[in-house]
Amino acid sequence: MKAHCQYPGNLFVVAAPSGTGKSSLVKALMELDAGVQPSISHTTRAPRGQEREGREYHFVDAPTFDAMVAAGEFLEWAVVHGNRYGTSRQAVLDRLEQGQDVILEIDYQGALQVREIFSGAILIFILPPSWSELRSRLERRGEDDAPTIETRLQNARHEMTHVAKFDFVIINKLFESALFDLKTIVHAQRLRYGACNNERQAIMDALGLVHP
Repeated sequence: MKAHCQYPGNLFVVAAPSGTGKSSLVKALMELDAGVQPSISHTTRAPRGQEREGREYHFVDAPTFDAMVAAGEFLEWAVVHGNRYGTSRQAVLDRLEQGQDVILEIDYQGALQVREIFSGAILIFILPPSWSELRSRLERRGEDDAPTIETRLQNARHEMTHVAKFDFVIINKLFESALFDLKTIVHAQRLRYGACNNERQAIMDALGLVHP
């Protein structure tokens, strides 16, 4: 690996308020781009709908989560809507060192924690087109009662105050356009001069180009 490269894989971190469409966008991106893979987070909340252990999340109880925190196993962890979520440090590191691109779906607190450890992480924030549309999306998905929806909207107002700390902002007004924006960010990162692309580096070396 070249000295100017931290890891051969890219770490993309996507954050957004509940109901913004973050999970749908990330899922669609991975269906289109097999080079981007998730790191499955741990959570203390119960599975929803068709969620399965090891696919959407690793579902653990509070004592197990506490033990993992104490052992320093999480890259980041946070309390979101009364439940705890955490990202395995070693799982992410292993994939980056193997040259894989990793994408994390976490809240803004976790995203900022990741940036402190992985300075090269690419932070992406997804916004709704309006408050009325965000409320409608939360209501349409039918997972929460009215008081919970109000809580999520209040939390969203706070979360959005941190948007300026992110590298990229996508407004999810039309899903196809937002997905195009997300794909563009991923592709552009791979084309950066300092990106650790082994094939491209071999060509640059053969051309006699000097790396910074």
